[in-house]
Amino acid sequence: MTLFRTANRDRAARLPKGVVALGLVSLCMDLSSEMIHSLLPVFMVTVLGASALSVGLIEGIAEATAAIAKVFSGVLSDWIGRRKPLVLMGYGLSALIKPLFPLATGLGEVLAARFIDRIGKGIRGAPRDALIADITTPEIRGAAYGLRQAMDTVGAFAAPLGAMALMLATFNNFRLVFWVAAVPAFICILLIVFGVDEPEGAQKQVVRRLPLSRAELRRLPTGFWQVVAFAGVLTLARFSEAFLLLRAQSLGMAVAWVPLILIVMNGVYALSAYPFGRLADNGSRRRLLVWGIILLIAADILLAGSGSVWQVGFGAAVWGLHMGATQGLLSTLIADAAPADLRGTAFGVYNLVSGGSLLAASIIAGGLWTVFGYQ
Repeated sequence: MTLFRTANRDRAARLPKGVVALGLVSLCMDLSSEMIHSLLPVFMVTVLGASALSVGLIEGIAEATAAIAKVFSGVLSDWIGRRKPLVLMGYGLSALIKPLFPLATGLGEVLAARFIDRIGKGIRGAPRDALIADITTPEIRGAAYGLRQAMDTVGAFAAPLGAMALMLATFNNFRLVFWVAAVPAFICILLIVFGVDEPEGAQKQVVRRLPLSRAELRRLPTGFWQVVAFAGVLTLARFSEAFLLLRAQSLGMAVAWVPLILIVMNGVYALSAYPFGRLADNGSRRRLLVWGIILLIAADILLAGSGSVWQVGFGAAVWGLHMGATQGLLSTLIADAAPADLRGTAFGVYNLVSGGSLLAASIIAGGLWTVFGYQ
C-alpha cells in the first residue's frame, strides 16, 4: 500500500505545471458557469415562464454551438501551430458575456447569452485538450486529463453550494447570484496569461495543408473514428443535466435547494475522475468503457423510477460516477489515437459529434417530458 501511494505521488509530481494551471482555469470557469447553470433552468421556468421543451431547446442549441465552434478552433490551432491564443480568446469571451445573464428579461436574451458563452467554450475546448496532449507523455496522459477533469468538476461542485448559500441569504435573488458568478470568470484570464505556456517548438508543428481537407482527415486512424462513434452513441443516451434539476424541483424541492442535485452529481464526478484517469494509465481502458455504459444505464433507471428527491439525488450520484469513468478516458483515447499535428482537429471532430448527440438528446428529452412526463 505504501509503495502504491508513493507511485501515485511520483506520477502526480511528473505532471507539467501547465496541466495544473489549465486545471485551475477550468475550476474557476466552472465555478462561474455552474453557479449560473445550477439556477438557470429554474430561473427560466419560474421567472421567465419557459416550458421544459424550451429549456431543452436552449440547452441543446447552446451545447451544439460549442461543439461546432470546437471543430474550427481545433483546426485553426493545428494550422497555425499555436494553442494558447485560442484558449485565451475562448475563456475571455465567456468571461465578457457573463454579465448578460443577470440583465436578461426574456428567453431571447438567455438564449443569446448561452449561445455566445458556448461559442467561447467551443473556441477554447479543442485547443486546450490538444495542448494537454502536447505537454504530456502517453504514460501520464490519463492522469493529466483526469486531473483537469477533476479540478473542472470541483468548480462545478462548489458553484451550486455558493449559489444555494446566496439564494438563501438574498431570498431567492437570482440576478445577484448571476452577478457574483461573473467574478471567477475574469480570474481565468490572468491564470492563462501567467500560468500556461506553449510547448517548446510549437511553431514548428504548423500544418501546411488545411487540416479539414480530405487528405488530412484520412490520416486520422480507424481507432480514432471508433472512439468518436462510441462517444456519439454514449452522449445520445445522456441528456442535459438541466433535467435533473427540473425533476427535483417538480417533486417539491425548494428553489434555493435545487442546486444540491448538481452538488451531489459533481461531487461524485470530481472525486472519481482522477482515480479513473489513473486506472486508464494502468491499462484498464476497455473495462472502464464497459463500466461507463453500465453506470449510465443504472442512473437512467434510477431517475425514471424516482418518486422522491432522495431518489433523484441517488440517481444523480450514479450519473456523476458515469461521468468520472468516461469523460477523461474518452479524451485520453482521442489524444492517443490522433497524430500530434492533427490533435486540435481530432478533438474538434470528437466534440462536434458529441455536441450533435447532446443536442438531439436534450431536444428529445424535452419533448418527451412535455408530452408524456419525466419517465
